[in-house]
Amino acid sequence: MGILISRGFKWDVFLKRNGALVLFLLFALISVLWSDFTFVAAKRWFRDLGNYLMILVVLSDAHPTEAIRIFLRRIHYFLVPLSVLLVKYYAQIGKHYNPWTGAPEFVGAATSKNTLGVLCLMSGIFFFWDTVSRWSQRKDKQTKRILLVNLAFMAMTVWLLDMSKSATSSVCLVIGCLVIVATHSGWGQRHTGLIKVMMPTSFILYLILAFGLGLNGELASRIGRDPSLTGRTNIWQAVLSTNTNPVVGTGYESFWLGPRLLQVWKLAGPVTEAHDGYLDVYLNLGVIGLALLIILLVSSYRAICKKLTPYSSLASLFVALWTIALFYNMTEAAFKPSFMSLTFLLGSIAVAAPGSAPAREPLVERAPAKKQKDTFVRGALPLPRRKNSLG
Repeated sequence: MGILISRGFKWDVFLKRNGALVLFLLFALISVLWSDFTFVAAKRWFRDLGNYLMILVVLSDAHPTEAIRIFLRRIHYFLVPLSVLLVKYYAQIGKHYNPWTGAPEFVGAATSKNTLGVLCLMSGIFFFWDTVSRWSQRKDKQTKRILLVNLAFMAMTVWLLDMSKSATSSVCLVIGCLVIVATHSGWGQRHTGLIKVMMPTSFILYLILAFGLGLNGELASRIGRDPSLTGRTNIWQAVLSTNTNPVVGTGYESFWLGPRLLQVWKLAGPVTEAHDGYLDVYLNLGVIGLALLIILLVSSYRAICKKLTPYSSLASLFVALWTIALFYNMTEAAFKPSFMSLTFLLGSIAVAAPGSAPAREPLVERAPAKKQKDTFVRGALPLPRRKNSLG
């Protein structure tokens, strides 16, 4: 908050341009009132609010596009090699054992195999996109070095993803890479309208094939999962059999507490999430919350698509992240604040960043820039001067 205030962040402009997100967060806050655990729900809401403020810190930077790129790169620079180190040489930290089955699970620097899978998914998508966006300049000496670093990180990411055994993240990584290739291709840049329609259409087609025609089990078998999606269908039946308010839900992040948790455990075993992002939102916020989530997804996609015309390399990354979010949340609950959901919001809110705001209505008011010397300042970094800087 202090950083945003010091930058003169214009809250009225931000709220006006991100109405769907504001409505969703406000309804989530109001739902605390009918939660069986009011204090816990309120505490979780304010805790998660801090994550959204951190997104605004990145987007309110003087160069938001470069800030997003550096932010994502540095996260993976730290977590990916650390995960490799822990998995390969420090198994007592990088490997856990399932307390119910005793099966070993590699977690790396994450907390579970699924969160390690998400880390690998986000890392793979970012470095693949960065490589594709720089490929036309591959003959440049500095760019060539960056591409070699990207390839090294992609190799580590694929190895970690294989160790995590996260089928959902593996499939979504393939989907995301295909989206990036399609949007970056000459055909995709000439047919941006068709690209915009293809992403939501492909998801709707998947829903029809997987659930409407009952092909979900067969699709799961083809990617190495059992027809019940590793017990997920049993979990879905168990949570839907609980007594919840279908209109407003149980309150923000309140479903997996108290007697309901014990009831689900009796039917589906020890689980703490619905393994479906849409179902998880329905359980906590009801039909109203689910409708607001759909409005948020639609509005964010429209905002991202505006950056495709004229074409923007960064927009192709966010189109891929938006598509991944739709598919990933079919078998995992990632709409609640997590690395994936916050990265997705980073892209959907980026259209309201200072770099893309109209000159007459900037989000951040700044004094005229002063001439700076090319020296390092303790606790700060100079703005990158090279076009292909590693950040």
